[in-house]
Amino acid sequence: MMFGRMQFATLWRPLLAMSLVIVLSNVLVQYPINDWLTWGAFSYPLVFLVSDITNRALGPAAARRVAFAGFGVAVVVSLALAPWRIALASGAAFLVAQILDIAVFNRWRLQIWWKAPLIGSLVASTIDTAVFFFLAFAGSELDWAMLAAGDLGVKALMAVLLLAPYRALLPHLPATQADH
Repeated sequence: MMFGRMQFATLWRPLLAMSLVIVLSNVLVQYPINDWLTWGAFSYPLVFLVSDITNRALGPAAARRVAFAGFGVAVVVSLALAPWRIALASGAAFLVAQILDIAVFNRWRLQIWWKAPLIGSLVASTIDTAVFFFLAFAGSELDWAMLAAGDLGVKALMAVLLLAPYRALLPHLPATQADH
């Protein structure tokens, strides 16, 4: 199976990781911890780590392929595991946020190592949170604005914490043409 010129053999790991994180997050977002936070806030930021590592190692085209393919797989699986509204809200927010993260990451990729993943994740997390919580919970009994605020706070914290594994993986990633 091929994704354009990029072979499936090159992309299967990030595709699998992306799909698993989205499905897990779609299930966990249904379980509030308190009035302002769900368990999904802790797992979802891993999508930005997967995207950023893919982007750094294989370039933005590969990162977009992973985002689009991961979106398709995750929405199908999520429809079986989560209510349709959460699955569709997740898909819409995910696509917008991933495309934004990839673009912002590329804008900052030649700066000091932490700027691209941190700025990309923070910008994309803000948009993702707004789109997801509005589409998933507007009109419901949940105080979705409070949940969104808590979710965004955890995503910001996770963006900082996930810099450690990103930095640890950097020496093991090949340089792409975009890095030169």
